[in-house]
Amino acid sequence: MIDTAEVIFFYSDPEARVIFCNNKAERLMLRTKQEMLGNDLFGMLYQEDIDVKQQMLKAVFDDVVKFQRSNTFDGLISVFGDVQRLISWQISPVLSPSQETEGVLFVGVDVTRMREREDSHKKIDETIKNIFADIKEYALYVSNLDGNITYYGMGSEAMFGWNRNEIIFKHVSLLHPEDEAKGKLSLILERVRVSGKHEEPEIQLKRKNGETFPVILTVLQYLDADSKVSGYLFIAKDITERKKIEYQMFQSEKLAAIGQLAAGMAHEINNPLFVISGRLEMLSKKHEFFRRIKNSDLKIINQQAERIRKLVDRVLLFARYKPINEVKLDINNVIEGVLPLLSYQKILGAKIEIIKDLAAGVLPVRGDQNQLEEVFINLFLNACQAMPQGGKLTIKTSNLGDHHVEIRISDTGCGIPEKNLKNIFMPFFSTKSTGTGLGLSICHNIISNHNGSVEVESVENKGTTFVIKFPVVKTEEQGGKNG
Repeated sequence: MIDTAEVIFFYSDPEARVIFCNNKAERLMLRTKQEMLGNDLFGMLYQEDIDVKQQMLKAVFDDVVKFQRSNTFDGLISVFGDVQRLISWQISPVLSPSQETEGVLFVGVDVTRMREREDSHKKIDETIKNIFADIKEYALYVSNLDGNITYYGMGSEAMFGWNRNEIIFKHVSLLHPEDEAKGKLSLILERVRVSGKHEEPEIQLKRKNGETFPVILTVLQYLDADSKVSGYLFIAKDITERKKIEYQMFQSEKLAAIGQLAAGMAHEINNPLFVISGRLEMLSKKHEFFRRIKNSDLKIINQQAERIRKLVDRVLLFARYKPINEVKLDINNVIEGVLPLLSYQKILGAKIEIIKDLAAGVLPVRGDQNQLEEVFINLFLNACQAMPQGGKLTIKTSNLGDHHVEIRISDTGCGIPEKNLKNIFMPFFSTKSTGTGLGLSICHNIISNHNGSVEVESVENKGTTFVIKFPVVKTEEQGGKNG
């Protein structure tokens, strides 16, 4: 058992000449047992710098031999060339039946990595403790490349509620809601690992009691003393108070939007009602006119009434949350189902070329098919309307790692002026003479309700691209549904 033990084992005579050693000692010293037996142990452990290290260990050894008592010693030893290992020794005397010291037992444990980790922790503390000491909304922690927490520092206990002993060496996903841990966190760590650049997303973290809260999480590579990547450094800034202020501002903006909504509705509803009222007045003045009603008149009345109905429906869709009838969807199939509808629109002529670049094997998402179809038909029609002289409508899908599906809808049309970009998702904002300005607002709401995101890239006179991202169905859910 001694020969196969994972501790270093030397047994020497009272003069420190090696009598026995185990396999671990061979691996440490890079020598065979035959090469070490009979040799001076101190000379093998300390081939250089004998005035300091060797004499310190020898002093401990002499104390063990003389006073017949065990002792400990931690010290660096030279293994091979410049390579050094930190060994923690337990040194004990072996007594003969006559109570004389007949030998000395050395049992050593290699604690190099443990001490390096402690030194790294001290280095972190010394570097940043002054920065974070008085800032309670910050927390700092470090994980290794496997994601296990190796340092749990300034502000972390106050922010998360876990004390250091409970969380150390646990996986960092414990600090994230389950859905984000398997999606966003994995994607963030992969990006930092591959690019070497820091990420600074706004995400949710989780306290020990299960409560979630918003943070800006800065994630960057953590370098060891040799400037090698050894893990990830996390700096979390609690933005709960900022979010409360933003919500209040959002509510104010929403009230302003409702004011715009009311004004727009009054204008849009009054016009068709004026037409309806006029036609009905004409019918009421002359009884005999009823017998000469033209189909065109009835059609006009019907069209204007339908216009009111559609407008009110869109206002309600914008104003109210519509429950999502979630099913697992192939986003390529949703897009393929929408494209034929464009042929029924007058704006789609032979001048517009549709280019499909739909990735094979695109991962499934969860969503309401009808609502997502409405998003795509809105964006496709907007793209076509931006190209009255013709152009190209490109639709591209792809997987973003294992966590998101991306859809890019691009046109080669007139583009959106930079001053308008920040307003395009606001209700009733429109640059079209016949538009209500609700289409993109509704698209934005639907995408957000599906836990997705939408961004727009545009250059005037060159074209516009809408970039939509949806989270994919979780891996275990895919397996469960497919199995």
